[in-house]
Amino acid sequence: MNATQSCSFEPSTTDFYPNLQVDVLVIGGGPAGTWAAWSATSSGASVALVDKGFCGTSGCAAASGNGVWYVPPDREAREAAMASRESLGGFLSSRDWMTRVLDRTYENVNLLAEWGYPFPTDDEGKPYRRSLQGPEYMRLMRKQIKRAGVTVLDHSPALQLLVDSEGAVGGATGINRQTGKKWSVRSRAVVIATGGCAFLSKALGCNVLTGDGYLMAAEAGAEMSGMEFSNAYGISPAFSSVTKTLFYNWATFTYEDGTPIPGAGSQRGRSVIAKTLLTQPVYAILDKADAQMRVYMRSAQPNFFLPFDRALIDPFTQHFPVTLRLEGTVRGTGGIRIVDETCATSVKGLYAAGDAATRELICGGFTGGGSHNAAWAISSGFWSGQSAAEYAVELRDKATQRRLVGIGEAGFKPQSDRPQHLAVSEVIRAVQAEVFPYERNYFRTEQGLSESLGMLHSLWEEIRHSQAEDKQIVQAREAAAMVATARWMYSSAIERKETRGMHKHLDYPEQDPQQQDYLVSGGLDKVWVKPLGKGAGEQRGNYQLPITVNHYHQLLTK
Repeated sequence: MNATQSCSFEPSTTDFYPNLQVDVLVIGGGPAGTWAAWSATSSGASVALVDKGFCGTSGCAAASGNGVWYVPPDREAREAAMASRESLGGFLSSRDWMTRVLDRTYENVNLLAEWGYPFPTDDEGKPYRRSLQGPEYMRLMRKQIKRAGVTVLDHSPALQLLVDSEGAVGGATGINRQTGKKWSVRSRAVVIATGGCAFLSKALGCNVLTGDGYLMAAEAGAEMSGMEFSNAYGISPAFSSVTKTLFYNWATFTYEDGTPIPGAGSQRGRSVIAKTLLTQPVYAILDKADAQMRVYMRSAQPNFFLPFDRALIDPFTQHFPVTLRLEGTVRGTGGIRIVDETCATSVKGLYAAGDAATRELICGGFTGGGSHNAAWAISSGFWSGQSAAEYAVELRDKATQRRLVGIGEAGFKPQSDRPQHLAVSEVIRAVQAEVFPYERNYFRTEQGLSESLGMLHSLWEEIRHSQAEDKQIVQAREAAAMVATARWMYSSAIERKETRGMHKHLDYPEQDPQQQDYLVSGGLDKVWVKPLGKGAGEQRGNYQLPITVNHYHQLLTK
């Protein structure tokens, strides 16, 4: 049996390159993916890494400066670090996981220094290791994995996973965007490190983050967790895609006439900004930064200022219009559910890391921003690579005898004898129309969620009864991944009948102590949601909630 016989995306002898066999395949070349590749190689595995873009420059981490949740092993400092976000996250985080992440991040960031990362020093001459410049960081990570012997396939998005007769994952297939040639990597284990989903919102560095890993994992049977906590929006100038938000701590937000907007600069000021933007424009000015801070800002994140310089605007002395751009699960906390400390998913041979995996374990239901997400990428990347390598070693003798098939369906294998042509760009615009609006996604109501889910289910039906042209297969899979992600998001959101973390439900504005569970979701043609007891590792209740078009039509007509 050909490795991809079960789908229409079938390599031929003329356009197929390369055909690799390794112990571990890492899908995604950001921080989590490169740490996974390095860790797997250091554990004795042969490793291939595939990236939709160019490993080292693609993705949100490479685009700018990143804070890191780096806390020295001081008991009081660690306690304060863990306690600081628990309430914001709705008390869904785990102290055990936070401790593990703080330990591993501390070790690995120090390792970056040994590799030659140019950490600055503070006023006392001590190394300052709580931030990383994306370009230098990812350039170093690419150098390290190449030096370690990792085979890197750039501009080579994965399109589907390969599985054996028992459902265990055994590699992936994809295409090289520059040559159009198809590739196949057979492996004993796979790490999904494809990042989150920002729905092509033009947020900085997010153009490759469309939920592809979620879709591939779900097709193999993996589950999601915390997808209701996926409505993160980043502040940016209205004329720019730069969503780095740290410097807005020194901003005054105003109406068009210059009058300050009450509460817009507080910790929960984004809600105030979103509510104001529903009816009128919002402006900002970085007038709280003194002269010394202004110099520091420009050196710390120079690309933050590029849009202002191009527009001939001095953001420290002039007001400028701002907006909120959806960052979805990139700065949210939802993602693929991991079932144990190895970062394994519920599918044998499949691991998840970084923004592709749920970050509820350390952030609960509130965004990890840059620092917590960066620490999670470092730590989960390390653990997933190490665990995948160990799993591969155990499987080595058996793996060479496995017969693998591709399991990609949406865009590949339509549920129709006479499939229609898939209008990819129309599907993308349609899903964006359901997830971008603040009144639908940021401020949620049961009716709004139900209406959106009805449309999203229809879009999924359209995808499943259509087939994309070969030249559009990458975009078709992106569109399918975005629709699937939105369905898990809103299906989970409608079941969390409370307000917790970043999930703001206007019909249920209070936090309910009886709902301090994780919500696990999954399924493609039929989405389901179920509660999972926080920290207990056991399901509370024993039911699944099928999410169908008829279900939501019934809700709307109540």
